[in-house]
Amino acid sequence: MIDHLRANGLGVDPVCRVLDLSPSTYFARKKRPKSARRLRDEQLMPVIEEIHAESGGTYGARRITRALGRKGVEAARCTVERLMAELGLLTSPFRLG
Repeated sequence: MIDHLRANGLGVDPVCRVLDLSPSTYFARKKRPKSARRLRDEQLMPVIEEIHAESGGTYGARRITRALGRKGVEAARCTVERLMAELGLLTSPFRLG
């Protein structure tokens, strides 16, 4: 969010002041390397999007988790649920049952 506001011409200090955040915390976070979880998420997200698209948007987390397993990619269903939410992927509203 700070990066987005920064791109629109606002400085880091005023934004951090409003958010009650230290600017040094922001800059320290920017320097920190991505966590193992984030790196794994970034690998899984395109595969999840692909499977979801192939299903016509009908596969939910359970089916996507199974499809990942068939592709040799192991992921917990809760991880798939979290990433689907982050990606804004929803199953079809016309699903029966």
